[in-house]
Amino acid sequence: MTSRKALSLDFLKPVVELEYQIQQLNKISDSYELSIQEELDRFKKQLYTLKHDIFQSLTPLQRLNLVRQADRPTTLDYIPYLMDDWLELHGDRGGADDPALVGGIGCLDGKTVVFIGHQRGKDTKDNVIRNFGMASPGGYRKALRLMRHANRFNFPILTFIDTPGAWAGIEAEKLGQGEAIAVNLRDMFSFDVPIICTILGEGGSGGALGIGIGDRILMLEYAVYTVATPEACAAILWKDSKQSLEAAEALKITSSDLKVLGIIDSIIPEPIGGSQSNPLEAAHILKTHLKKNINTLSSLSSKDRKELRYQKFRQMGTFYEG
Repeated sequence: MTSRKALSLDFLKPVVELEYQIQQLNKISDSYELSIQEELDRFKKQLYTLKHDIFQSLTPLQRLNLVRQADRPTTLDYIPYLMDDWLELHGDRGGADDPALVGGIGCLDGKTVVFIGHQRGKDTKDNVIRNFGMASPGGYRKALRLMRHANRFNFPILTFIDTPGAWAGIEAEKLGQGEAIAVNLRDMFSFDVPIICTILGEGGSGGALGIGIGDRILMLEYAVYTVATPEACAAILWKDSKQSLEAAEALKITSSDLKVLGIIDSIIPEPIGGSQSNPLEAAHILKTHLKKNINTLSSLSSKDRKELRYQKFRQMGTFYEG
């Protein structure tokens, strides 16, 4: 069991209990050949209503815990559903191939695109290999190599963000973590091709921004996007990570908060229960939005796209005093 899966989600206990009751009724119905379809239908309606009510009222910290679950779909879970055909590419041409940041070339609705995304592990062993989705400088340089390739051959760029932050180890600093992210930020503003960034789960700090400059910033409904994790924020401000609930509220990390603030452009609806409850449906919804945005952005000239991209980020943080 991974640390992500081990997180206790108390708010889901009523759902788990009701799902268990439905499973038991199904077993009884099959074993004794009883017709209890009416009761089963009633329980299923109750389950849907319960899920809807719970997920509509999640706190920011509950959303964060939800997207940290091991069964939350990752970049490589979505790609086979999004792409008609695809191929993962490796290496930064400098001696590194970071498994925490994956990328490649694919065909989305008949159009060739380059995709890049953070990749978390599904279990403890996989998480260690992929460094829990925390990319190294080599990962960001690999991403930059692929984006430059896309710009050269006029392929739209799709990035998928899901990381608690960039790798913050001493070795990462030695290898130029800050410089690697900074170069990505600079170059992503200069690319002529459409860039669409999607926040799949946890978008944390510079680790997210390293592949987060785009013409459109999409965000899954229950995902979070933040300058620092609530635990880190609480430890910095109050010297107590247990105050992460207050920090999560103050940071404005939810999709609805960020849409109001103008940080993201669109909220992508998720199935009831989150993307992990139905990855196929979640991917279908996401694919529809990606196709729509690619078509819209492709109709603009590269000069107009770059100007709109520049203005979009320049306006972030603007406020008016009354």
